[in-house]
Amino acid sequence: MEETTTLESLEQESDKPPSTRPQPARPWRVAVIANLKGETTLPHDGPADAGAEYDRKETIQAIQEAIESDGHTTIFLNADNHLIDRLREIYPDICFNLSEGSYGDAREAQVPALLELLHIPYTASRVLANAIALDKAMTKRVWRDFGLPTAEFQEFATGHEPISPHLHFPLFVKPAREGTGMGTDLGSIVHNRSELRRRVEWTIRTYQQPALVEEYLSGREFTVGVLGRPGAREYSPRPWLYARDGYHRLPVLEVDSSHSVTPGVYGHDAKSINYGEAGIPDFICPARIPASLARSLQDLAIKAHEAIGAVDVSRVDIRLDAEGNPRLLEINTLPGLTPGFSDLVVIAQADGISYRELILEILYLGASRFGLLEKPVEVAARSLPMPAYRRLRPTNRYPVGYGKSIGV
Repeated sequence: MEETTTLESLEQESDKPPSTRPQPARPWRVAVIANLKGETTLPHDGPADAGAEYDRKETIQAIQEAIESDGHTTIFLNADNHLIDRLREIYPDICFNLSEGSYGDAREAQVPALLELLHIPYTASRVLANAIALDKAMTKRVWRDFGLPTAEFQEFATGHEPISPHLHFPLFVKPAREGTGMGTDLGSIVHNRSELRRRVEWTIRTYQQPALVEEYLSGREFTVGVLGRPGAREYSPRPWLYARDGYHRLPVLEVDSSHSVTPGVYGHDAKSINYGEAGIPDFICPARIPASLARSLQDLAIKAHEAIGAVDVSRVDIRLDAEGNPRLLEINTLPGLTPGFSDLVVIAQADGISYRELILEILYLGASRFGLLEKPVEVAARSLPMPAYRRLRPTNRYPVGYGKSIGV
């Protein structure tokens, strides 16, 4: 026997949140997929900060506990070469995806692509958005085409390309396809052509990928969480969070690196320090800025999120130029979820959203895209038909030995 699940409309908005929370037909088998520090093979010729994006065991356990608190069953799956076999063996109802991938220029899209191939629902953005977001130069091209503000930039593939006349020193150099501040430190700021050439060549050689060069923005730095999508109020466990456009405006977080281990640069070293330790930047949330600027940053983050096709959750980094104008830096479609540490978690806490609530919001928003929630009659009556997402799933019971928090 096989079961077909149809994706229902996500676009219809209502004037008020539904009075009854949509519910799963039964508890879900949820696979939490991530690259675990110490258990994911790193490239033998990789840089010193390779694997910086991977998650710790404690983070995975916290996510599992949050999901299980709502009555579901979880299992951890490491995003390694055995993942496809484990997915076929377990066939979860939905995957909570955190995987960064190990190799390739679109590695964050690999697990979503695999889940699409197997017709298994999952959380957060889909294949294309994850692929674009990891490529910072491509992301900036998309934003530029959408008319969104970003600093002048140029991508160097060999290091010998002519320097664009639109670039003006000082400039900032970083790997084009890394996260967690990898490859960025005080040496990323360059002031002349010789410094630029040396840093670009070092970046290409060390990270085996193009270098992104952009004008250095000397103003204040902010990070903005994006949560929701059109129609989110119909599916969320907390529908009152969302505005009519389906998004919740989270408070803006300011990252003040002026007295950090890397002054003026929110790089890998600064991002690796635990709260309370010397050299960590100041994290101010809500940021001490006018309400008009906060709203501008929130709306800009949503536009940046939508421009690349991201869904449900992301984190957008923005910096002001010398005149105080916001400029988009980059977007993380798989933002960190370390309790009490990751930017998105800190932002949510400042807004009164607990860690458990944040995880369940992400889970339920993802589940609603694949028809895993039974909507109240009053909501279902307002839904509009859209092309079906056909998902063939075996109806077998839980595999032998399958239980809570297996695998970690």
